[in-house]
Amino acid sequence: MTDGTLADVLRACGWTPIELDLGGVTTKPAFMDRVALALGLPDWFGRNWDALADCLADLSWAPPARGRLLVITGWQEYALAAPHDWGIAQEVFGEASDRGRGTGTELHVVLALGGSSQGTSDQPG
Repeated sequence: MTDGTLADVLRACGWTPIELDLGGVTTKPAFMDRVALALGLPDWFGRNWDALADCLADLSWAPPARGRLLVITGWQEYALAAPHDWGIAQEVFGEASDRGRGTGTELHVVLALGGSSQGTSDQPG
């Protein structure tokens, strides 16, 4: 997510806007690399579904924020290439979002309907 009105408003309210650009991602390893980079996951992140769920359930590793808005762009290619894994990813993000409600450190996840917001040549995966 580039700087703009929504990102500015979120920051002003103590929220952290995060863009997860999945453009060009077609495999689970590339997905995990992209997630780790976008979210700034800790070095101990195991790059599997359980480890992702654990990191999202306990955000003590992340800088303090009132909440986080994760905008996922360019996800369609991954959803088509790896539908089973994409389904698991949606479950993990959905459960993390549900678990954070009312905690003061919420996580909301949005799937952008457009394509990738940037070129993919400078991103892993």
